[in-house]
Amino acid sequence: MAQRRQAAEEQAARLAAAARAADQERRLFELSVGAITPLTVQAQAPQHRVLPRPEPLQREADERLVMQQALSDDFDVESLLETDDSLSFRRPEISQEVLRKLRRGHWSLQAQLDLHGLRTDQAREALGSFVQDCARRGLRCVRVVHGKGHGSPGREPVLKARVRRWLVQKQQVLGFVQARASDGGSGALMVLLQQVD
Repeated sequence: MAQRRQAAEEQAARLAAAARAADQERRLFELSVGAITPLTVQAQAPQHRVLPRPEPLQREADERLVMQQALSDDFDVESLLETDDSLSFRRPEISQEVLRKLRRGHWSLQAQLDLHGLRTDQAREALGSFVQDCARRGLRCVRVVHGKGHGSPGREPVLKARVRRWLVQKQQVLGFVQARASDGGSGALMVLLQQVD
């Protein structure tokens, strides 16, 4: 009981000391500043701040990027393909010798994308991402397996022509040729990529 009383007295003494200290601080402030008069509410200047209209800048940038990377099925690739035994493609700045080297396997294969079993939309997205990623990683020679169409209705290749159209539209693609028989033959393309800095 005596301990509780002593603790209560100590607590009361601490509170009283804190109150005296606060009172001294208030008096010191009054002596330093002088008499003060609180502002009335009417004396405050009204703030008319016009907030800027929100603009979705990031979304617009993302949409522009998507449009740049978009691959179209309606792109006419036939006029760009070299008429040889396997319909190859090269950019104007790429020599025919580069395509011959690509066809002979001069560059080692660094990555591969297999599109078997994918629907057209899935294949388009996968191919776009694959090319972008490989170019960013500095890969030079990759293979894209589109299949020969044996599992397709009518045994016609669905992705073969589309993959060529899509690749021509990617700026990172310098050229492509049909793969050698040992690399997939008519069911695959060997693709030469521009390295992105």
